[in-house]
Amino acid sequence: MKLLNDLRSLDRNNIGGWPKSVKTLFTVLLFLVIGFIGWYVFINDQQDTLQNLAAKEEKLKQEFSEKQAKSVNLEALQQQLDEMKDMLRQLLRQLPSKTEMPELLVDVSQTALSAGLQQELFQPGTEILKDFYAEKPIQLKMIGTYHQFGTFISGVASLPRVVILTMHDVSLAPLNPSAKGGEPGPNQLLVLQGTVKTYRYLDDSETGETSAKGKKVGEQK
Repeated sequence: MKLLNDLRSLDRNNIGGWPKSVKTLFTVLLFLVIGFIGWYVFINDQQDTLQNLAAKEEKLKQEFSEKQAKSVNLEALQQQLDEMKDMLRQLLRQLPSKTEMPELLVDVSQTALSAGLQQELFQPGTEILKDFYAEKPIQLKMIGTYHQFGTFISGVASLPRVVILTMHDVSLAPLNPSAKGGEPGPNQLLVLQGTVKTYRYLDDSETGETSAKGKKVGEQK
């Protein structure tokens, strides 16, 4: 009751004359307000930071678990990769080598002549080196029948070395188109012209040169 009476009789213009009990209460309230403001400004921010760090920790744990699961199978995957590389090398070795390529081109040309095809153009272009193989473009124009082209393809497939021919911008059309149109007959002459590419494998020295060139180009960029 005394404290209530003291509060009612306070003179706001004379704080120094306030009763001791009121001063004590006022001081306590002031400290509580300051403490609350300090908690809200500093501690609350720290709690937000703590929550963010906790979320980041959970994400890192998940990433660690995923990488750990991959690392368990790393040895098996590496072994599979090595086996695939060995298989690729064996397949590439079935392609002609650099020294065999000129003779192979002659064999392909001779196979076309043996099939009865008339060669208007058979012009090998500049070789293009890739990562582990080289491709040789050939501009050609041949004239013959369906059967002769079939014999030519069969002859190329039976060559001693594996020969891969891919066609690019190649057209096959009648030499003398009939005015009536329709499908050409089995003995009608056809014209095959365009670009074909054949491939060979790179030996170890060429593979190193190709890698060095690629690295040099990358450095210049």
